[in-house]
Amino acid sequence: MLSAHGLTCVRGDRRLFARLDLAVGAGEWLHVRGENGAGKTSLLRLLAGLSQPAEGEIRWCGQPIHQADSDYRRNLLFFGHQGALKEDLTALENLSFAAAMDGAEVAEDNALAALYRFGLKGREDLPVRVLSAGQKRRVMLARLATRNAKLWVLDEPFTALDVKAVELLSELIAQHVADGGMAVLTSHQAMPIPGGRVVQL
Repeated sequence: MLSAHGLTCVRGDRRLFARLDLAVGAGEWLHVRGENGAGKTSLLRLLAGLSQPAEGEIRWCGQPIHQADSDYRRNLLFFGHQGALKEDLTALENLSFAAAMDGAEVAEDNALAALYRFGLKGREDLPVRVLSAGQKRRVMLARLATRNAKLWVLDEPFTALDVKAVELLSELIAQHVADGGMAVLTSHQAMPIPGGRVVQL
C-alpha cells in the first residue's frame, strides 16, 4: 500500500494544499482532480519521491519511502506530464533506455509488441524527433506495457491521444488494477475506467 499522511505542499510563498491524507492499495486507483494550479502535478512528484513535502510523510508498505527507497523504486513507474524521451534515439531504443534507467531490462520482442499495441508498427526504428506529438506520447505509454511495476503514478497520461489510444490506455490501466496493481493519476477528463476514488485538491 501507498499512503500519505498530513501532506502539505508549498511552492514559493504559496501553499498548494495542506494536511492531505490518502491511501491506495492493491487493486485500487485514485483520480487526482483540481483546478489548474491546485497542485496535482506537485502531489504526484511528492508521491514519486521527486520532491519533499513541507509537512507530512509518504509511506510504502508502512515504511517511509526514503527508508524503503530501493524497494519503492523497483515497484514505481512515474509518468511525468512532459515525459522524458531521447529525441535522437528510436522508439525501440527509448524503451530499452527507459528500462535500463529503471534498473530493469526489456526483451526486444516485448518492446516491439508494446509499440505495435500502441499503433507504432513501422515507426519503431525512426528517431523520436520525427514523430508527431501523439506518437511520442504513445512511445512513452508503451513503457506501461513493458515495465513490471506495482504502482503507476501518471500525470495527465491521456494528453495528445486520439480516441483509440485513450481507449487502449484505459484498458491497460484497468487491467493493471484488476491484476492487483495500483495507480494514481491526474486527468481533466472523466475516466473511462471502472471503480476508483477521487482525490479533490
